[in-house]
Amino acid sequence: MPGSNSAELVLLRHGIAEPRHAGQDHPDRPLTAAGRQRTQRVMAALVQRGLRLDRLLSSPYRRALQTAELALEAGLASELAVDERLQPGGDLNMLVTAFDQRLGLVGHEPDLGDLACGLLGCAPGALVLKKAGVIQLRRSAGRWQLKALLRPALLIDDLSCC
Repeated sequence: MPGSNSAELVLLRHGIAEPRHAGQDHPDRPLTAAGRQRTQRVMAALVQRGLRLDRLLSSPYRRALQTAELALEAGLASELAVDERLQPGGDLNMLVTAFDQRLGLVGHEPDLGDLACGLLGCAPGALVLKKAGVIQLRRSAGRWQLKALLRPALLIDDLSCC
């Protein structure tokens, strides 16, 4: 791995999106108003607690990109790029093989949870992200450690708003 042997990885699931039509997913489904509001509050809470990322990569799907933009607006990261590998079913492992910074990935379940499980050595499905939820991992001495698995209710006081 380049540079230091330390890295931080933050996995962010997109916020609440418009429902699927006829049970089919669609890349253009946007966040709902409540989803935007909850996501804004989660991102603000993360920043308030001191979390900062060097870089943010997002799925090209509209709901994920909207979530990433809200993270950027909140000050969670200063740089955002879209990466096709973050769309559902993409190869996320290639995104985390060679970095030594604080990286955030905005995407979908079960892909993000399964990525975390793969890095930690636990069974697929053992970690599940709620919408607008967060998994924080840290790599030190070549090993990944779980630092946090947070659902929105743990970050914001009142979810009755959304």
